[in-house]
Amino acid sequence: MDIILLALAEMTEPFRLLMLVTGTITGLIVGVVPGIGGIFGLALFVPLTYQLDPYAAFALLLGMSSVTTTSDTIPAVLLGVPGTVGAVATVVDGHPMARRGEAARAFGAAYSASLIGGVAGALLLAISIPFMRPLMLHMQTPDFFAVSAFGLSVVGMLAGSQPLKGLAAAMLGLLLAFVGIDANAGIHRWTFGQIYLWEGIPLVVLFLGLFGLPELAGLLARGSIQEKAELPTYAGMWRGIRDTLGSFWLVIRCSWIGTILGAIPGVGIAAIDWISYGHAAQNPGEGPPFGQGNVRGVIAPESANNAKEGGALIPTLAFGVPGSAPMALLLGAFMIHGLVPGPDMLSVHAPLTVSMVFTIAAANILGAVICLFFTRPLARLANVPAGLIVPLVVVFMIIGAFQNNMDVLDLLMLGGVGALGMAMKELNWPRSAFALGFVLAPMLERNFFLTYQIHGWGWLTRPLVLALFAMAAIGFGRRAVTWYRTRGRQRQLPAPLPDLVFSGLLLALAVAAFVSAGAFPFDARMFPMISAGILAALALAIFLQAAARWRDRGTSTTAAALTGEGEWAPVGEFALKASVRLALLAGAASALLLLVGHIAAAFVFVLGSTLMLGAASWRTALASAMGAALFVYAVFDLMVSRAWPAPLLKQALGL
Repeated sequence: MDIILLALAEMTEPFRLLMLVTGTITGLIVGVVPGIGGIFGLALFVPLTYQLDPYAAFALLLGMSSVTTTSDTIPAVLLGVPGTVGAVATVVDGHPMARRGEAARAFGAAYSASLIGGVAGALLLAISIPFMRPLMLHMQTPDFFAVSAFGLSVVGMLAGSQPLKGLAAAMLGLLLAFVGIDANAGIHRWTFGQIYLWEGIPLVVLFLGLFGLPELAGLLARGSIQEKAELPTYAGMWRGIRDTLGSFWLVIRCSWIGTILGAIPGVGIAAIDWISYGHAAQNPGEGPPFGQGNVRGVIAPESANNAKEGGALIPTLAFGVPGSAPMALLLGAFMIHGLVPGPDMLSVHAPLTVSMVFTIAAANILGAVICLFFTRPLARLANVPAGLIVPLVVVFMIIGAFQNNMDVLDLLMLGGVGALGMAMKELNWPRSAFALGFVLAPMLERNFFLTYQIHGWGWLTRPLVLALFAMAAIGFGRRAVTWYRTRGRQRQLPAPLPDLVFSGLLLALAVAAFVSAGAFPFDARMFPMISAGILAALALAIFLQAAARWRDRGTSTTAAALTGEGEWAPVGEFALKASVRLALLAGAASALLLLVGHIAAAFVFVLGSTLMLGAASWRTALASAMGAALFVYAVFDLMVSRAWPAPLLKQALGL
């Protein structure tokens, strides 16, 4: 009790509270901008803590890193663009809710779930402090592999009514995740001589292209976020809060999922989000199906991603092993202030450790309250014309993607993945399953080889491994039974021709990957060949199914699908035009970025594209362009300072 009171007394000093508020507000701003993420804010703030005492330093750093996954909900819900990789799962149901006119409800549910999840994660961290060392020492690589494999079993919950497509999408994600230098054999896999691909496809760029660009194309096609012009009300926000309270035990379970998985090094926030989302999908409750605006699909990932911060701090404090990339930077702050992770953090520096728990809880409460206060004004953006919103979001996405490596290939990768995302969205192939496969692949491969080298095949008898594999098998079995029982109720089937083309392309890709992977050493080829083989088998099965529907296309069910009345609607001229327009806008923003630099590009692009789309008067367009340029300068030059390459025009003029 004395330690708790001492920690409270230290934390309530005015300057330290100011640092907590500063970090929280900065984290909220960083989370809103697509492509940045909390790690860049921490990289900026860690050097600034040299002159601060440890309590003030960690109030600033933990306050910022704890809330980036609170404010990233704003672009995820309103635009379908994840502010950070921790908001990708929120897009799936949050954006359809905004399109239905329930943006305020989605925000209310998300922020209240974030508050409860963050506080629950902090409490679990506090409870686990005395037991964390023996628990972490007990877990070995077989257990980590079993956790990854169990996470992949969630794909059955994300596949919707077409499990073959879901599994194939997951295998495609696995396959693309193997691009880069293999950690086991040290050889290049499908890098095609490009240094850019040595570290694999950038996660931020992939998620922005996979989810962001397709939703922006849909926004252009609709004309506004909300399909029905209804003003948001406080009643909608309170309804979302009541939804969270009504799903209280789901919030607690997902908070525990986030905290426990966050404590396992290497399990990223994206994987935690999808695992918690899949857990919630097992019991959708009342309302629309998951993926079509079910509020539980917002509550589950938001409670988990805010709770993971407390979990990630566990191995950092106990062993000096960072539980996540932001925690690796936080470990640097430990060294700056002469702190050594381990027993001393639980004895000599116990008040500081307890103050970190208070900081995480207080930051989550403060961040959620600030966001809830702005919920109704933010929800009003759902009625703003797309021609005014899309240029702003496009320029932030392009700059956010480019600052990842400062390489033109970032922009080309964003465009390529965006085209894949648009195709998957229109052809009803689950992008969520693809994302899950991509984020889990490195953990699966790494932990499997470590497990096999250390334990042989004896690891299969470990109790935790058996329990997790049994849970995964039960989950797959339940999903298979549900699909089998409901398959006959599907009156209309997807149109066969698009499935024939897409599955045929996947089959060709899988065969090519399988053959080329045969030249890799055994350690480097095993997982790619398994993934490619499974993808080829699934793509062939989907191809044959589509061929059978094509052969019988004169029947009533397939005829309905061919007219676009079934579960999948063919790409119409309207949607195609919107996709082409967005591609042209993204190309223009990319060209301007390379030609004149990020600040001038933001001003010129927003001004020109807003006027071209006819969404506002020239005064409004000018104000929007100036605001965009100032915001880009504030974020990318002041807050997240980077060394930007000289624009091509400046190089040409010799300036």
